[in-house]
Amino acid sequence: MSQASFDASIPVLTEVLKAEAPLAELAAPLPQATPADQLEAAAIDGWSEAEWAMMEHRLSVRIMHQLQSRVDFVLEQRIKDSMAEVLSHALHDLTNEIRIGLHDTIEKIVSRAVLQELTHLQAQKK
Repeated sequence: MSQASFDASIPVLTEVLKAEAPLAELAAPLPQATPADQLEAAAIDGWSEAEWAMMEHRLSVRIMHQLQSRVDFVLEQRIKDSMAEVLSHALHDLTNEIRIGLHDTIEKIVSRAVLQELTHLQAQKK
C-alpha cells in the first residue's frame, strides 16, 4: 500500500495492538495477583505450541474483526461522500439538459403557434 493513500482515520496495526492488552501483560501476573491470576500465569508459562497457535489465531481473528469494522465504517463514509458529490453533479447536469430541452421545445411550440396564427390571419384576409 502506498503512503500517498494513507488515511489518518484508519488505525494502523500498531495502534490496534496498543489498544489490545499486550500478550506479555496477559502472561505476567498483575501487581496484586489473585489466585486466579496466578493460575492463569502458570498456565500460560506451560503452554504448548498448539495452545500458542490457538492464542495467535484468536488474537488475529479479534484484530481482523476490529480492523474490518473500522474499515467498513470508513469505506461507507467515503462512498456516501463520493456518491453525494457524484449525484450532485449528475443532478446539475440532468437539470441543465432538461432545461435546454424544455427551452428548445417551448421555442418550437411558440414558433409553430405563431406561424399557424399568421397563416390563419392571412387566410382570413383573402
